[in-house]
Amino acid sequence: MQVIAGFGFRGSAGLDSLRDALHRTAQSHRLTALATPADKAEAACLRALANDLNLPVIAVTAENLNQPKTASHSPRVQQLRKTGSVAEAAALSAAGTGARLISTRQVSHDRTATCAVAEGGT
Repeated sequence: MQVIAGFGFRGSAGLDSLRDALHRTAQSHRLTALATPADKAEAACLRALANDLNLPVIAVTAENLNQPKTASHSPRVQQLRKTGSVAEAAALSAAGTGARLISTRQVSHDRTATCAVAEGGT
């Protein structure tokens, strides 16, 4: 079973922002990967977190990002990314067909990063 932490974050987000969002979301979940939109997959803060956790990063294409229905809905994110929540959509897309959210989007203390967790069979 795949358990994916999906992230959305601003360019100003740092490693501490991602860790805080992850902590608020995935405290008891055993993660198998991290996911984010393809244009953010090489961000230094995400790569540092992935290295610290020894987890791969899944880059989600824009087309796949707007496929899943998300529980959270941000009008700003909908306009920019064509999805209600980047973190939820990234987690659901990366977790595969039949994925479900096990933790909805949570926002970091500095409001620069969000994280959600999904599980799926693929």
